[in-house]
Amino acid sequence: MRVHSPEWFDAQYNNRARVPDAARMLERWAEASAFSRERLACRLDLPYGSGPMERLDVFEAQTEHSVRSPVLVFIHGGYWRALDKSDQSFVAPVFADEGAMVVIPNYSLCPGVGMERIPLQLTQALAWVWRHAADFGGDPNQIVVAGHSAGGHLAAMLACCDWKTVGHDLPRQLVKGVLSISGLHDLGPIARTPFLQADLKLNADAVKRLSPVNFPPPDAPVYAVVGGQESEEFKRQAQLLRQAWGERTVALCEEVPGFNHFSILNDLADPQGRSHQLARKLLDLRWYSALL
Repeated sequence: MRVHSPEWFDAQYNNRARVPDAARMLERWAEASAFSRERLACRLDLPYGSGPMERLDVFEAQTEHSVRSPVLVFIHGGYWRALDKSDQSFVAPVFADEGAMVVIPNYSLCPGVGMERIPLQLTQALAWVWRHAADFGGDPNQIVVAGHSAGGHLAAMLACCDWKTVGHDLPRQLVKGVLSISGLHDLGPIARTPFLQADLKLNADAVKRLSPVNFPPPDAPVYAVVGGQESEEFKRQAQLLRQAWGERTVALCEEVPGFNHFSILNDLADPQGRSHQLARKLLDLRWYSALL
């Protein structure tokens, strides 16, 4: 078994260093997100808990029909220590235009909180979505969770939640599908990546408890995608989830050619993009196409 150096792990996981124009891409996300919030019918900073970061944004479906809209919950990345829901509003317009309600939650960031706190916050966010989706035209029985990078890790964790322990009123299978985009499913390598460890402080016990590959496979279907230009490790992370949970659960695991760790979100926001089409399939938006 090959032993890798700390420098190797940094090179594999430091995407801002790997992608030369990463800073400009993040600026474009922010610009497009600000425009999206101006254009769409949305409710911003709705509280799902009492903490200052326990807020979410709701983007209503931009269609008029008698059927309630499926709900896409999108969880931002940033290695559990950076970014904000306001940076990711740009993923909402295309789905809202196609008939889905989109929810983008915030969560507390490391090192202000330990990583264990973040998935607990997001279970409360999902409980809020189930209880309130109908208030915005959404279908609480058709909630799909997508996440990018660290958000992919969190989306996979949420698929495994025992929702009856979160609230007796919640259904046993609240999440009906998961799209993990460049997700981190085994935290072992992250604990060996120096540029992250100062903030994350992962130990062996936390790695075991917080890695989705160590969980029993959920009932909901899971798709895992990764950009074709991403590092060996990100590609391996996608395959690990399928190996751990099996092809019956992770029905699709593939690389999307031509995309890096950041531009893969452009594929999600593109109606012709592979990631977008997979999200549509999980949301069962085919019925909307029939109305056009």
